[in-house]
Amino acid sequence: MTAQLTPFHFIAVSALLLVVGIAGVLLRRNLIVVLMSIELILNAVNINLVTFSRIHGQTHGQVFALMIMAVAVAETAVGLALLIALYRNRGTVLADEIDLLKW
Repeated sequence: MTAQLTPFHFIAVSALLLVVGIAGVLLRRNLIVVLMSIELILNAVNINLVTFSRIHGQTHGQVFALMIMAVAVAETAVGLALLIALYRNRGTVLADEIDLLKW
């Protein structure tokens, strides 16, 4: 007897990833952890897109998931480059201690 994975299982995993990602963005001070939390949120969206595209028998959701992955890679590269530059200038990556735009 094998367990069958239903769309509910994938939506539950996606909801869990979304909640963990949102909690990481709202509660953490370290900007690297915030970036990782944003990646978790994007992965939750990808799981939903692929699940619903499979339910409806179309590939549109999978194409959108691939585009989101490409955007996530670019966002991570730019975000990490900004964090490295910020760390070199200020010596910290904590969100509370960054006040470069204040007069």
